[in-house]
Amino acid sequence: MASVEHCLYCFEALAAHLEGRKSMSLAEVQKSWAEYLASTAPEDDDDDLGKRLPALRRLAAASSSSASASSSSTSSTTSLQQSASSGVSTPATSISSTPPPVQPAVTESPLFVTWNTISPRHGHNLRGCIGTFEAQELDEGLSSYALTSALHDTRFSPITLRELPSLEVAVTLLTNFEDADDAMDWELGKHGLRISFYYHGRRYGATYLPDVATEQGWTKEETLVSLMRKAGWVGRKDKWAEVELKVVRYQGKREELEYAEFKRWRDWLTAASSRE
Repeated sequence: MASVEHCLYCFEALAAHLEGRKSMSLAEVQKSWAEYLASTAPEDDDDDLGKRLPALRRLAAASSSSASASSSSTSSTTSLQQSASSGVSTPATSISSTPPPVQPAVTESPLFVTWNTISPRHGHNLRGCIGTFEAQELDEGLSSYALTSALHDTRFSPITLRELPSLEVAVTLLTNFEDADDAMDWELGKHGLRISFYYHGRRYGATYLPDVATEQGWTKEETLVSLMRKAGWVGRKDKWAEVELKVVRYQGKREELEYAEFKRWRDWLTAASSRE
């Protein structure tokens, strides 16, 4: 699934491009984020530590050549699996004493990168969203689509350096693609939709990610009509069901991050580098 590190990496790719510097790699971001969490975790704050556990597990797995009998033997930077006995002290309710099975690392996936602006007055507003249904190596794919969605979404002007503090990024990794039996064979809040259809001899197509319909408060019918409009359909709203739609449903594992968290991590990284 998408992770905080994936979001940090998108911010890093965009910030580096706008600042004219070399971007860190995804692996470097993952390693640095784990070290950041380990160095800033309050010793006595169990709730906060619980939230930081996934990255701490990765750090413990990466820095230890062996683990105790009650810990899992290995952990990848993306599978997030390591038992509490690897050196991280946690309350009994935070993690089971029996290590869960190690999941395979996600190294490639279809993906979308979404940029939003956030303001106290206007809330969240879309600033760019572009992705691909073709599986991408995450290191290359995330950085590429972070820039494409920020700079080349034709609905918006390119994002500028001064806008960075107002941004939020969301990464969605797409899974479980299935042909729907009909236009209504999907669930609100669970499935994203990819539709295609012909109208007056012309082919149309568009997609909505899984969170769009629920964020807008749409019904399934309203979602389909809006998606057809997005594709360019100009027929009568009450005639939408007469159009033969091909619907592919899919699921998305989404994570989001605001600039403030990215900035805290970058400031820590700069300070840590200066001490070396």
